[in-house]
Amino acid sequence: MSTIKELYAYRQMIFSLVKKDLRGRYKGSVLGFLWTFINPLFQLIVYTIVFTHILPNNAIEKYYLYLFVALIPWIFFSSAITTGAASVLAQKDLVKKIYFPRMVIPISYVTSCFVNMLLSFIVVFAVIIITGTGFNFLALLTLPVIMIVEYIFALGMSLLTSAVTVYFRDLEHILGIVAMGWMYLTPIVYQIPPGYEKYFDLNPMTHIIDCYRTVLYSKQVPDLSTLLLAAGLGVFFLIFGTLVFNKLQKHFAEEL
Repeated sequence: MSTIKELYAYRQMIFSLVKKDLRGRYKGSVLGFLWTFINPLFQLIVYTIVFTHILPNNAIEKYYLYLFVALIPWIFFSSAITTGAASVLAQKDLVKKIYFPRMVIPISYVTSCFVNMLLSFIVVFAVIIITGTGFNFLALLTLPVIMIVEYIFALGMSLLTSAVTVYFRDLEHILGIVAMGWMYLTPIVYQIPPGYEKYFDLNPMTHIIDCYRTVLYSKQVPDLSTLLLAAGLGVFFLIFGTLVFNKLQKHFAEEL
């Protein structure tokens, strides 16, 4: 509770860091903030061309939608753990100069990625509306819950990796490889092969992606057990990441 109260007291700092990151993300580029929408759209086009024409996956109906509703959440998660891992190092001058809850840094980075995902979902909804696939509005009510669950999981992972990276700098680069491998171990561009479900269930992102697909692709309310399992895993990693971060942050200034 003391950690929560302290973070709440520094909420304005979190807001300022998020705003700074969002403004600086495409600073100096001609198209600026439009890249938030262009990037996922072009990824959708590339993946759709590859897996529809070059390596056709005819077993999946409306493959472009099957892919897109999973790709946007994955981009958020991947960005959160890779940029979040280096977040404390990126703000080392701030850490060494003034006191503030160090947890503010990874929280602001993950929140910035989360806001970027929310904006990218405008493209997802636009694709759904333009193609006429429609929505199940009852199922759509569960979408904010799924997003919060993923945010909690991403934040837990970011807290863990950002703290460890201060002491083990190679982790920042290792995570880029891990994120790439993790993507292909998550059923984003393919369906889970029959008989392998129990192995994929060990991956927390499998359950989160499944919830997104159930709402936006299958137009159904997610299975409660799947949602609860994803939420439970998210809370576990948030608690674990917080404990590790609090343990390691004591010597951040010395290490930096």
